[in-house]
Amino acid sequence: MKRVLSLITILSSMTVTNAQTITDGLRYASTSNYGTARFQAMSGAFGALGGDLSAISINPASSAVYLNASSSFSIGIQDTENRFRFQDNNSSSFDTDANINQLGGVFVINTTDETSPWKKFTIALNYQVESNYSTQVFISGTNQNSIATFFKDQAGGISLDLLEPQGSETIADLYSFLGQSQGTAAQNALLGYQSYIISPLDPLDPNNTSYISSIGSGPVNQKYLKTTTGNNSKGTINLGAQYTDHLYFGGNLNSHNIFYRESTYLKETNNNTASTITEIGFQNNLFVYGTGFSAQLGTIATYNNLRVGIAIDTPTWYQINEETSQSIQTIGQENSNIININPNVLNVFEQYRLRTPGKVTGSAAYIFGESGLISIDYSYKNYASIDFSTNTSSNVFQQLNTSINNRLQAASAIKVGGEYRIKNISLRAGLQFEESPYNDSQIARDTHGFSFGGAYSLGSYTIDLAYSRVSQDTNQQQVFGLSQTYTNAIDTNRAVLTFVFNF
Repeated sequence: MKRVLSLITILSSMTVTNAQTITDGLRYASTSNYGTARFQAMSGAFGALGGDLSAISINPASSAVYLNASSSFSIGIQDTENRFRFQDNNSSSFDTDANINQLGGVFVINTTDETSPWKKFTIALNYQVESNYSTQVFISGTNQNSIATFFKDQAGGISLDLLEPQGSETIADLYSFLGQSQGTAAQNALLGYQSYIISPLDPLDPNNTSYISSIGSGPVNQKYLKTTTGNNSKGTINLGAQYTDHLYFGGNLNSHNIFYRESTYLKETNNNTASTITEIGFQNNLFVYGTGFSAQLGTIATYNNLRVGIAIDTPTWYQINEETSQSIQTIGQENSNIININPNVLNVFEQYRLRTPGKVTGSAAYIFGESGLISIDYSYKNYASIDFSTNTSSNVFQQLNTSINNRLQAASAIKVGGEYRIKNISLRAGLQFEESPYNDSQIARDTHGFSFGGAYSLGSYTIDLAYSRVSQDTNQQQVFGLSQTYTNAIDTNRAVLTFVFNF
């Protein structure tokens, strides 16, 4: 069979999309309480308060509350602790990451006409991290289901002729060809076949489409490591206005940027009698980058010491690109045959579109004069409206979108925060709760957390410090097609330091 290859020894342009999942949609649809230290110390309950650059991300009218121009800069440290249980084995991992949480400024333009009901206008620019993807997963245990099952399933229906290099064709050439013409399943089948993990049922028939495992029946020992880095950040252009002494309005135009890198490695060993392969190492790398757009409108109304706010977020529309690479290593009985296959091919997949859900936030706050305040935010987001699509076909993601609609639900979130002032010192604390986005809460339970912090004001500038802890329990989906799941208890600790400059 003659194959035509065109300049694809290193780069393979994929017309078949990678295997997106519900987890991918939730990753980019979910946000956390990043931002200034004051914002985080009160668990993000700022929708009716304003006067904070991170509050603008909740309610755009927040900028109009400012009396004078201000800027802030926030740096944070995140420590993520994961505790796993897989096949009755417990393990844990820790990951620490430091980054710039927030950077921005607001400019206040007071009206000169004292008879006008419009008191002032504001312009704000702000950069803020929405999600931090830095974490590490490590699980190990004894399994009755070998990774060979995954490769056998991937190869089912693919002819043996497609898995054999032709003439001077290298494995890298064939890997690229299969990526262009057949998709990722065929590439996985090639890796499994060429590394002797699977064998054709009839090795003499080039049209053979059935394969058997080279791993004998019995238990296998597995170790799985996943390392992720990156973040989802938002840049905001904000316009605000104050009308009379009691109404504030604002709008945001947001630019979103996704950067996500994931590296997974599965090592499997066995000493089963019928096995011809005793050790497998399977490496997968994923790189995701994307851009998005969204808008927000909000208002805040005051009456004596009471404040109420409402804000509406549009969906976020993303254009996302994905690239992958793979390699595999196997060892035969008594180290008799060591195979190392690294195609050194970057799979570049067709760009796809993702729409994440909008949100509605209602807020209320009470100001106790100069001594302090208490604030509460309620938000509603329908995760079942997450939608994948492409520019070329509306049917590619039909099954995934149906699954999203059936398995995800609308979720409410409640945040409560308070502040108490003693001269130049401010003390703050907060609580947060968010429902699971899944209909089945066993997949991912509700998220809950607490926070506290303090600040010292020196007049023209303020130093803020905050700590927060957020926890969630999940049952993670299968690894590389294996049927077993693993439980994961996640505790995320964050510390942030903010410098505020008032002009």
